[in-house]
Amino acid sequence: MNETDLHFFIDSTVNYFEEVTGEQAITGIPYLKGKEPVVLDYSGIIGISGKRKGCVYITTTSEMLKSLANIILNDHQATIETVKDLTGEIANTISGNVREAYGSSFMISVPVVVEGRAKDIRLPEHVQTFVIPITWKEYKSFLVVCLE
Repeated sequence: MNETDLHFFIDSTVNYFEEVTGEQAITGIPYLKGKEPVVLDYSGIIGISGKRKGCVYITTTSEMLKSLANIILNDHQATIETVKDLTGEIANTISGNVREAYGSSFMISVPVVVEGRAKDIRLPEHVQTFVIPITWKEYKSFLVVCLE
């Protein structure tokens, strides 16, 4: 993975928040993930196959997801199912937008949503994994990109 690859993901993430909420998300400086998993309350995971293999996931807090549900769905009391669906939708939209840059050989899976601070998100050890910090409003989240 190179800097251009990371910019596809950063741009796709920033564009998602801008288009959906009308408010810009700020991305921090990407860094290499250490041994510990990067997980918050909910994680939406997309498997990548084709010419590029790996996965992408966004992990965020329930508070951020509830705020997004309020804006996007006008849902002031989002259920756990709504929050989980929204997590998968965010991951799917970001990955789908990146797919447009890479073309049809960049195949994405259906999102898998993990609830809780799951320690079982395993990534290939032989592939560099980048973590992109994201701040939207006062909420923190992370986009994790692991691609060959």
